[in-house]
Amino acid sequence: MNRKARTWFIYFLCLAMVLLILRTPRPVIVNTPTPSASTELRGVWLTNVASPVLFIPWRVNHALHQLSQMNFNTVYPVVWNRGHTFYPSAVAKRVIGRPQDRMLELLRFGQDVLAEIVKQGNKQGLKVIPWFEYGFMTPPNSALARRHPDWITVRQDSTKTLKEVLDEQLLIQNVPKFIRNGLVSKQVWLNPLHPQVQKFIRNLIVEVVTKYDVAGIQLDDHFGLPVELGYDAFTVQLYRQEHQGQSPPNDPLNEEWMRWRANKISDFMQQIFKAVKAVKPNAIVSLSPNSQDFSYRAYLQDWQYWVQRGWVEELVVQIYRDDLKSFVTQLSQPALEVARRHIPVGVGILTGTWGRPVDIAQISEQVKAIRDRGFDGVSFFYWESLWGYLAPESPRQRRKVFQALFPASAKPH
Repeated sequence: MNRKARTWFIYFLCLAMVLLILRTPRPVIVNTPTPSASTELRGVWLTNVASPVLFIPWRVNHALHQLSQMNFNTVYPVVWNRGHTFYPSAVAKRVIGRPQDRMLELLRFGQDVLAEIVKQGNKQGLKVIPWFEYGFMTPPNSALARRHPDWITVRQDSTKTLKEVLDEQLLIQNVPKFIRNGLVSKQVWLNPLHPQVQKFIRNLIVEVVTKYDVAGIQLDDHFGLPVELGYDAFTVQLYRQEHQGQSPPNDPLNEEWMRWRANKISDFMQQIFKAVKAVKPNAIVSLSPNSQDFSYRAYLQDWQYWVQRGWVEELVVQIYRDDLKSFVTQLSQPALEVARRHIPVGVGILTGTWGRPVDIAQISEQVKAIRDRGFDGVSFFYWESLWGYLAPESPRQRRKVFQALFPASAKPH
């Protein structure tokens, strides 16, 4: 073998060894949490972002069957995201001009994916709670934003777009720029104080509760208003009417100005609760926010008050942390302790996103921390990262750990 041939041989041998190492499953050492009681929320969010589950016909049946076999009991399928519905909506068609997401309509040939999820969920013993993920947020180029520019709220300098951030953790940790840029996109916000916006969102929610045999609906951290917004003409005029002609303070963090806007959003939350109960008294009104302090100061979302007033019947607080100490600190927040005296409170755990995998050991550790502190269960964000091929471990390894976490069936609270 000449020198050149020997060099190529060594090169391909090294390459084969690297590929073999990468393909070899890593050992997973996990201290499995003690199995829970017979009553526990075991949920998962089904999203359209970086996940084909809603778009491929057989994927819904496969996902729900697998979740049922793994002793999950609740699914939160997205029905409102990026200015589109993910079910055929007469309300959306009137307001937006299209009954549902175009990609979903094309790939599913006009089929009603929410109806399929509800049917299969009931068949598999899974509680289905549709998730209005985007709340008042929409892309600036969406048909909704283009058709109703007067519905969009602005900053004091009249700018509209904000960066959508994956979660609270990205705002308080030093995330590398190349990752951060991949997790944010520019959005505008519908004005939650505007009566036409309120009518539209309320009608969407009532439509879902009326049309489908669902267990309830869920709102999340986007059901609020970024604190720097609210300087649109409608809101300014409304503020002046209630403040003897005075304009809103220049400082968006002014305490009275924050409280005034937060109270208006709370009033609308009460409307949502009453509207849901009017058409389906047994339907659950669920909320999946960030921590109370962050929710209020960043999004004017005073969910602790909503819980105390009885407008939220299930709370699944998003605690997306990699550090266990920080995770546990969030579990002991006073607002959560107050909420737990009134309603079932679960915890949202991040199982991974595109470009941000989460080790199964961390997931198991966090479930244990939740159970040790007596919370009412857990929900995972999101389906595709539970045991998909983008995860750090093999699907088989991750499913084995989830089977140990949920060895027997349990009913949600």
